Amino acid sequence: MRYSRSAERHGQGAAAALRRGVLLGAFALLGGCGLLAEQQPGSLGVRQAQRVVVGASARLELALDCRLSGPMQDALDHGIPIAFEVDVRAGHWPRTFASAQPRIELRYFPLSRRYQLRVVGSDDVRAFATQAHLVAALGSLRLGLPSTFAALPPDTPLRVSVAIDPAALPGALRLPALFEPAWRLASTETTWPAAAR
Repeated sequence: MRYSRSAERHGQGAAAALRRGVLLGAFALLGGCGLLAEQQPGSLGVRQAQRVVVGASARLELALDCRLSGPMQDALDHGIPIAFEVDVRAGHWPRTFASAQPRIELRYFPLSRRYQLRVVGSDDVRAFATQAHLVAALGSLRLGLPSTFAALPPDTPLRVSVAIDPAALPGALRLPALFEPAWRLASTETTWPAAAR
């Protein structure tokens, strides 16, 4: 009788341990899914690009669709700037008549609790209260172009692509930016029939 009670208790203990193991495994799996979700890359696309000529100067009016990955959002919220390089080439592929690489920087300032979008090398600096407004502002950009763009015929097409610049990140993030999917953010090159105004 003692043996059977001991065996029964042992069996109940083993069943409880099995249930605990299954629950722990389920929690680990769910936690792993969360980690995988954090590693999902963001998305970046060029919705519209147009060259606008005013006298002897030119600018690129650019609309981007952007979704930052979880690690990028976290880095931004901790004051780490995220820089994008826009590659603009005018001409029929493979011939290029003019090219430029304007840069855009996204940043958060914890003391003022403001997000900032800055076109590098210009006076174009905009501030936002939320990260969502900051990212939405990428849908309406005006970037200065070299004067060579102003001299091109109005029907010259533009080839435009945009990508995060890993070299602009702090040293500790440069290696993950090269290998982790969550830090890969680049648009495909799209061609737009630029129309001068």
